[in-house]
Amino acid sequence: MVIRRGEPWATNGPLAVGAPVVSDDGVLRAHVEAARRRGERPGEIGLLGGDLCATLGGPGRRERLDTAEAVRAPIDVVRVEFAGETHWFVAHLVAHRWGWRGDAAVAMNAEWLGSWKLGPRVHPNDGLVDVTSGRLGWQDRLAARRRAPSGTHLPHPALRVQRAGRVELGFEQPTPIRLDGTVVGRAEQVLLTVEPDALIVVV
Repeated sequence: MVIRRGEPWATNGPLAVGAPVVSDDGVLRAHVEAARRRGERPGEIGLLGGDLCATLGGPGRRERLDTAEAVRAPIDVVRVEFAGETHWFVAHLVAHRWGWRGDAAVAMNAEWLGSWKLGPRVHPNDGLVDVTSGRLGWQDRLAARRRAPSGTHLPHPALRVQRAGRVELGFEQPTPIRLDGTVVGRAEQVLLTVEPDALIVVV
């Protein structure tokens, strides 16, 4: 069940015996995508690093996962459909051309993209994906880059912010689509759909 305001969310407890442990968002995405393509739920997975781990406050210590101090958190994933292909991400989608020129978008299920706080209102189990899209001139791009580490790049009149379970993105020309750090293709139209409570992440 997705989190509601004021309700408890994550719990403490060790990772299940035999459950996989992964190093970052990209490897976690690969596990999720492989399970989804088999028509299965991913189950629970230990996570030692990456932007989702940082969002969950995970310290990145393998030994902690086997103790009662570990944090067990239900997590949404986001399905991405474009050009007849289907993919998933756990932390973020980033779509932009070189230098962030022209149309660009970020879709966040984690608070962080590296050192940039691009999802300041994100909760990874609220059934919503946080999307910022639009285009900025070069001066605004420089200003946004300076402000992104603190999450104060928003609001901005040239950027549209959406929080929804389903979002359609459009770009003026084929744009690289990067999921959890990996470019999976180029697209002009992209459909995002949140899949709530997709797996348990243990940090």
